[in-house]
Amino acid sequence: MIKLGERIKELRLRDGQTQEALASELGVTPQAISRWENGICYPDLELVPSIAHFFGTSIDELFGYDNERDKKVDALAARIDEMNRQNNGEDVSMDACIALAREALIEFPGNEKLTLALASALYNAGYVRYGEYHVTDPDGYSRYDTARHRTYAEWQEAVRLYEKLLTTLTDGGMRQRAMIELAQLYTNLGEQEKAMRLAESAPDFAASKIFLRIKAFDGKDAVAAYGDALIETVRTSAELVESIVLTDENLSPRTSAEMIANAISMIGLVCTDGFFGRLSGFAACLSMLLSYYRWLAEETDAAFEALDQALAWAEAADGLCDGFYTAPLLRHVKIEAPASEHRFAEELPEVWPWWSVPQYRKVKSGMQADPRWDAWVAKTKRTAE
Repeated sequence: MIKLGERIKELRLRDGQTQEALASELGVTPQAISRWENGICYPDLELVPSIAHFFGTSIDELFGYDNERDKKVDALAARIDEMNRQNNGEDVSMDACIALAREALIEFPGNEKLTLALASALYNAGYVRYGEYHVTDPDGYSRYDTARHRTYAEWQEAVRLYEKLLTTLTDGGMRQRAMIELAQLYTNLGEQEKAMRLAESAPDFAASKIFLRIKAFDGKDAVAAYGDALIETVRTSAELVESIVLTDENLSPRTSAEMIANAISMIGLVCTDGFFGRLSGFAACLSMLLSYYRWLAEETDAAFEALDQALAWAEAADGLCDGFYTAPLLRHVKIEAPASEHRFAEELPEVWPWWSVPQYRKVKSGMQADPRWDAWVAKTKRTAE
């Protein structure tokens, strides 16, 4: 019975029940419930069926004899997440993905993994079904079109699910994922104060997982951990540059292009041999954005050079194998082959320029009118042959 008290607390929080409500149902005091949950003592055996009935679960599950249950939950969550990933910028199977998540939660009500999978699917559905929209404020800065975004029922439901999850989630990875996606939705919906409160509850940069992991190693393993942290820091820094460029529309297209090129160069500062490893896909995205700003700056040759470079990096991302980086600072950092069978290189023409930008349609139509666009698209298709 060692875990019985923990399980009672978990189920009670899952269902949003108070100790008083459970105590009233069982005919005991709230103090007794508290003692059970804290492992001070255990409920009488004759109360166990009533406890299981109260939570709508079996006695075996109440006692934690649910290894098969956990395996099925994990398999369902993984399947939902994989289906969700397949809807990458395009609604391929969002209805089926969301339906599977809802059916899974009927079978396993209140399960945190499945709830998170549903919330993430709804988060993604808002993007692929309707899109992210921006308006330009009087000072020339890009802002989210919050009035439009608030009409997305998927995002509103996702927010409610994330908020409920954060009252019980203790697992680092799951909680981090929920916080990141919820913070973005708060901003999309114009809830900046909520986003700020959420940010204040998170650990400082130096206390993040990637940096704390360093302290768990020494010797060669520490070098690898430092390398991991360096890769994540470079990626985050490049993302900040990209975010500033996308938000500050007062920047000229030429300046914006130079800043995006600098962001790509940041990766090259640590991946000094030109092998970007798991940053290859991100570099491809940045290079597509660079092509957009090069075109706006009327540097058409440079725009198509950026597209060719994006394709080269996408092919590198598709071709990653298990191994290690080869740059001196990163040579102990492991690389794992991508799990998805999707080839990113083939998707480039559809997902170009990756980020939401004001003159996307105008620029794309202009580039498509150039014969070099069709030639580039043909090259992306040949990568699958």
